[in-house]
Amino acid sequence: MGIRIIKAGMMTTVQDLGRTGYQSQGFPVSGVMDRRSFTIANLLIDNPENEAVLEFTLIGPTLEFTADTIVAITGGDFQPVLNGNPAPMYTAIYVHKGDVLKLGSANTGSYGYISFSCYLQIPVVMGSRCTNMKCSIGGFKGRKLQDGDYIGFRIKRRYLPFFLSRKLDLDEFNQEEATLRVVMGPQDDRFTKEGISTFLGSEYTVTSDFDRMGCRLDGPFIASKNGSDIISDGICLGSVQVPSHGKPIILLSDRQTTGGYAKIATVVSVDIPKLVQRKTDHKIRFKAISVQEAQALYRKEIEEFNEMRKTIHRPCKEVLECRQTARRVRRLFES
Repeated sequence: MGIRIIKAGMMTTVQDLGRTGYQSQGFPVSGVMDRRSFTIANLLIDNPENEAVLEFTLIGPTLEFTADTIVAITGGDFQPVLNGNPAPMYTAIYVHKGDVLKLGSANTGSYGYISFSCYLQIPVVMGSRCTNMKCSIGGFKGRKLQDGDYIGFRIKRRYLPFFLSRKLDLDEFNQEEATLRVVMGPQDDRFTKEGISTFLGSEYTVTSDFDRMGCRLDGPFIASKNGSDIISDGICLGSVQVPSHGKPIILLSDRQTTGGYAKIATVVSVDIPKLVQRKTDHKIRFKAISVQEAQALYRKEIEEFNEMRKTIHRPCKEVLECRQTARRVRRLFES
């Protein structure tokens, strides 16, 4: 009872929100790259908020199901096909034993996610099921999936109420220039006024040096006062380091726990998905906001998720029409 990996795609791993509490021992948090798409994938099928999913990059996997289950596919548009027919994204999909789901190349975005109502049979390691490939721990044998791998399900859950209502709008991931909102610091005082002006006023390009650890950008030189080397200190998700070459590097899920380059700013959490769904040569700009504004954006996103839950937990138009028809027929018979 589970899934068989017919083709693993470019890089498919098991991920959740990450392995927290161990950075002081040198273990990266890891976890999903696009937390918004991950959250929506679990929300669509009433999974626990931190339930593990499959995350795939640029080219998706092909899966064979050995039991009935319900899935949801979110993230970039990987043009999913179920048994040879196009399958909807951002929608709860009932799949049967023997069905084959194929994810192609990303038409938009870069990362995609599949959640499963029967939960993946993956052991918890240090409080998380996420894959840390650098340390070879967590996930499926501490590595990315390979052709022929098999992952079982933990439970049998093949029914969800309001099934026809479980669909949301597809996220198109605007492929034009993206503006990332940042909170300046903690070491923005290491840069000149001209350097900060360059950082906030220039256009940067996503390079091919872009993976789960970080994204290196190309663009104008950011001037520092006396070099950007500092005594190593902690690094958080979205930290924007500026090494001696003066080009920003944004650190992501598999980032190192400490670093010795000055961090000019930190990308706010709600904008990380904008970055990770970029591709090589896409353009990025930065906009400074306050901590209070960043917190307000986070609260707004939580409210948005709550509205999504309400949307999928109410009868859809088709169900309401059926109920109205049934009531009219009942009244006719009663009269």
